Amino acid sequence: MDIRKIKKLIELLEESSLTEIEIVEGEESVRLGRGSSPAQAPMHYGLPANVQAAAWSAPSAAPAPAAPAPESGGEQEAEGEGIPEGELVRAPMVGTYYASPSPDAEPFVSLGQRISEGETMCIIEAMKMFNQIEAEATGTVVAILVENGQPVEFDQPLFVIR
Repeated sequence: MDIRKIKKLIELLEESSLTEIEIVEGEESVRLGRGSSPAQAPMHYGLPANVQAAAWSAPSAAPAPAAPAPESGGEQEAEGEGIPEGELVRAPMVGTYYASPSPDAEPFVSLGQRISEGETMCIIEAMKMFNQIEAEATGTVVAILVENGQPVEFDQPLFVIR
């Protein structure tokens, strides 16, 4: 990412009421945030004292390949496509989505799997707390809308159950 782009982002941040902004371009990302005092905001790359910049993130591991769509005609969400019809399971908080209890374990759910109400579907890590997200309906998982390790927002659709 070019330093001129970063400076332009700083200008936008200072002109707005935002306190933090994060931009991702391919495998590079930068997060800018306003510090509450100049002592808390070290100066990086000639940035103003009231703006702090997070370090460039290292390229993350390649995302897991997408699972094939179930034979029942369900479809996964992709950019430009809609979400399949069914009961949406939404993120109850901001955090990081994890499909399995540990990196080497099998995912909690997979496409085409029949699940019951109350069954654990994923984990969302928020502030070093691992929160199990349970199914709110009984049915079949027809879409998984997020990838393992992806940050999620409050109320973001995670799964579709039909």
